[in-house]
Amino acid sequence: MAKKATKDDPAEEQCRRAWWKRGPNEFEQEIENLKAPDGGALIPWMLMVLGPATDVIKGEVPMPWLAASGLAAFCGLYVSTIKAAFSPRWRTGRLPYELLGALAALVLSLSIGYGGNFMLLFVLVSLCAGCVSRSRRALGLMLIPLSAAAGIVSGLHHEGFWSTASLSYGTFLSGLVVSVIITLFHAVDQLKSTRQELARNAVAEERLRFSRDLHDLLGHTLSVVVVKAEAARRLAPRNLEAALTQVGDIESVGRQALTEIREAVTGYREGSLSTELDRARSALAASDIEVVLQESGPPLPPQTEALLGWVVREGVTNVVRHSGATLTRIELRCAEGLVHLTITDNGQGPAASAASGTTATLQSTRTGTGLRGLTERLAAAGGSLTSGPSPAGGFRVAAVLPVGEDG
Repeated sequence: MAKKATKDDPAEEQCRRAWWKRGPNEFEQEIENLKAPDGGALIPWMLMVLGPATDVIKGEVPMPWLAASGLAAFCGLYVSTIKAAFSPRWRTGRLPYELLGALAALVLSLSIGYGGNFMLLFVLVSLCAGCVSRSRRALGLMLIPLSAAAGIVSGLHHEGFWSTASLSYGTFLSGLVVSVIITLFHAVDQLKSTRQELARNAVAEERLRFSRDLHDLLGHTLSVVVVKAEAARRLAPRNLEAALTQVGDIESVGRQALTEIREAVTGYREGSLSTELDRARSALAASDIEVVLQESGPPLPPQTEALLGWVVREGVTNVVRHSGATLTRIELRCAEGLVHLTITDNGQGPAASAASGTTATLQSTRTGTGLRGLTERLAAAGGSLTSGPSPAGGFRVAAVLPVGEDG
């Protein structure tokens, strides 16, 4: 039994619905499915040949056999010109122009020899010119002589002013309209390609955002977990209560990490600078690293705090994991529309490692993926991030950001 279309079928419903009742989403879908023209819509215009063909059949022209042969040749050249103009193989070569020239010469000869309805063929030549042209300049160079020739031939046959003007104007307008329609189709194709490219870029950007967030979140969290686990192991033999406190901190850090990862996945995570500073103190204290914190200036907007929170997280993680420091200074100050955040430690630093032959390894570690990602983040916000050996020894990370507006 054949399947009966139901009203629940969205495609059937869309096809039956009148165009003025369709919603904007349906029009967008139609534009998305729009195909480039292939010239098939211009073939039915050959019905204009019926005018001069009727004159031939009625015997109203001299030498009907010659006129019929000319009309047959015209039909063949017309179809060939359109096919060549839209063919991927031939449209960029000379063949469409050569066929168009032959078609125009044939129509000019038939119009001069027979006049009457044969002059309507100039309109069809103009349609072909609109298909063949690849620029506005080329279109003008073809349509202006063609419409002028149509007007001159009409004047030679004493068709009258209005008939001559109408034929000349119609010849010019036909090619112009076809060229504009084809140009619009090409513009739609380019817009669809651009939209697809933007969608691909958006996906790539979201993947990059997620990978950065995940790296920064897990790198810091795992470092804190390792440090606190080591502290619990050291304290367990002599102070069980302090060791249990460290274990509780590990549980708290793990739960907080799960929450932050979920927020990072949804893209709504916005870190708090004060929270990151508190975590930095805890992580550094568990690693037996003294912390000196200096803050000055007015409160910062949430977006600026979020970016600086990432800097604190990454900088402190590097200190805990790589520096071997005993003292870390974190300085935050805001002045003249700029906020400066500096994290300095008195650890090994790249210079000290050179003597032991580990410069490349330490430098690669201390300026790895995390700091490169932060540099890109701050640059996108109009700021900058620098990192390297401190003049007093150790390692230094410095961030500068403009104080943006809230929200």
